[in-house]
Amino acid sequence: MAFDGRSNESLSQINVTPLVDVMLVLLVIFMVTAPILHQGVSVDLPAVGAAPLTGGEEQLVVSVTESGDVFLNDTKMSAPDLRDKLSAIVRERPDRQVFMRADRDVRYGVVVTVMGAMREAGVRRLGMVTKPAEER
Repeated sequence: MAFDGRSNESLSQINVTPLVDVMLVLLVIFMVTAPILHQGVSVDLPAVGAAPLTGGEEQLVVSVTESGDVFLNDTKMSAPDLRDKLSAIVRERPDRQVFMRADRDVRYGVVVTVMGAMREAGVRRLGMVTKPAEER
């Protein structure tokens, strides 16, 4: 406790400078890392003229890149690992819908292999993600 020197009363003021310093450092850290966390998997989607679907909960998205890499949301995995992970998810929620994002230049066989793994996992509701067609 600090004493004023003139009386026997203690000063009860909190020094907030260290608190403000820590908060500013945390703010800068979050501002720098936030854009990095939301990059996701880069996929060049094919364009179609269909309207977008709405969803209320966090979506399960399987992405296939041009090089054939498979991701569940942002986690890279092989087709057997994908099957095992989706199988566990479907056991908990059999009505869960899975969305697939495949690069338009990916080989057809890779897409079919991934779709087969999802089917083996018990996924019955599969949505294909595309980008809107450009207006002509």
